[in-house]
Amino acid sequence: MRLDKFLKLARLVKRRTVAQEMIELGAVRLNGRNCKPSSEVIVNNIIEIAYINRVLKVRVLCDDEAVLKRPKAVSWEQLEERPVKPDEKPF
Repeated sequence: MRLDKFLKLARLVKRRTVAQEMIELGAVRLNGRNCKPSSEVIVNNIIEIAYINRVLKVRVLCDDEAVLKRPKAVSWEQLEERPVKPDEKPF
């Protein structure tokens, strides 16, 4: 599954276009590396997402689109969450 689609279906980002913009800006890393919106996501990948005031690190548990569309699907587990100061670079 594409990274931008996973972020949207996993409810980590509200809209797919926002996910694409975040990825292109470098605010999302896949397995510690910068990536493209079309990068493939598989189970056990590590995704880091830099939001405005925090960085969230998660492990992918499910990459099946049909399962992710269910309301209470568990698709990721949180590994780490850390605050980021406004003047600090997240990565």
